[in-house]
Amino acid sequence: MPRNMLSRGAGRRIGMKKDPIVEDIRKIREAHAAKFNYDLKAICADLKKKEKDCGHRVVSLPPKRLLKATGT
Repeated sequence: MPRNMLSRGAGRRIGMKKDPIVEDIRKIREAHAAKFNYDLKAICADLKKKEKDCGHRVVSLPPKRLLKATGT
């Protein structure tokens, strides 16, 4: 994540406990990415295929309309 996206001090890992669930998810995500040689298009295509094949209803919401800025 780009440094400017982090809140102040969030990038520091001093004294932070590791969450085993987060660590497991990171391992799974890393293994999945490695399976596709870190090719983002291939990773996304695989996830879309899994989404289609899972049998669950997938909902796509329409984009939210932006409010027009008013001059102040």
